[in-house]
Amino acid sequence: MKLNLPNKLTVLRMCLIPVFLVFMLADFMPWIAQRIIVAALFVGTAITDMLDGKIARKHNLITDFGKFLDPLADKLMVFGAFLGLIYMYRTDYPFSLLMVIASFVVIFRELAVTSLRMVANNATGVVIAANWMGKVKTVSQVVFVMCALLEPVVIGELFGLIHPFFKTVADLQIITYASMAFMTLMTVWSGINYFIAYFPHIDPRK
Repeated sequence: MKLNLPNKLTVLRMCLIPVFLVFMLADFMPWIAQRIIVAALFVGTAITDMLDGKIARKHNLITDFGKFLDPLADKLMVFGAFLGLIYMYRTDYPFSLLMVIASFVVIFRELAVTSLRMVANNATGVVIAANWMGKVKTVSQVVFVMCALLEPVVIGELFGLIHPFFKTVADLQIITYASMAFMTLMTVWSGINYFIAYFPHIDPRK
């Protein structure tokens, strides 16, 4: 089977997911190097997510294979990163607890919206396209993962050399917690928005 460029990028994204997840579980590495490597791999994965859709739409390269694999790769990218963060922060009880809750919210939302898309499409032929809330949700998830990975490195280690205040800020994980809260809010809000807009397409009598 010959793949076009967008599908190749999607497959590349699928291949990068287990790679950055392995590095997230690599306790034998120096923690700073581990976080930088994981962040670089995760950013590369997220960039392929941005590029494949744009290229497919611009050059009319949309395929059934891409329609199936692209959303699956998106979800696996986020779910894999969240599972990795739970492991990396397993000794930090407040964070790991909130991470489990946030992960459940994200997984529930994604499964619910995916199910709604399938039912609405099968019942009425309506294709539910991603709206701006869904796109902000996705970006907020990527930003949160990057904050969780890099805040201790950038704020704590680099800026901490300038002034001890930054080390304290990094220890409190203020940016990470704030980005987690915003990401969770956008996940819930965008999910509710989808259901309000498209639930009428589902006939409860059928």
